[in-house]
Amino acid sequence: MKSLTTSAHIEPDSRLRVTAFADSAAPFVSLRIGGDLVEIALIAAPGTSGALRNLAAAVLEAADALDAMHTNAPGVSG
Repeated sequence: MKSLTTSAHIEPDSRLRVTAFADSAAPFVSLRIGGDLVEIALIAAPGTSGALRNLAAAVLEAADALDAMHTNAPGVSG
């Protein structure tokens, strides 16, 4: 990953969009996560699909942790 640290809250209505740019001399995929005020774009070049799969696995792990929090503490919203 290169040179940016940021923080944003994911909301239930966060939008996700994947766009492939395959026809250029430097192909890449853009993964955008956004809401009303903030949008984060991750740019993945060929050879980084493993990093995206690791990101997907971490996202699933985070979702499972949130589900467990909600199950174990019903008063927790989320």
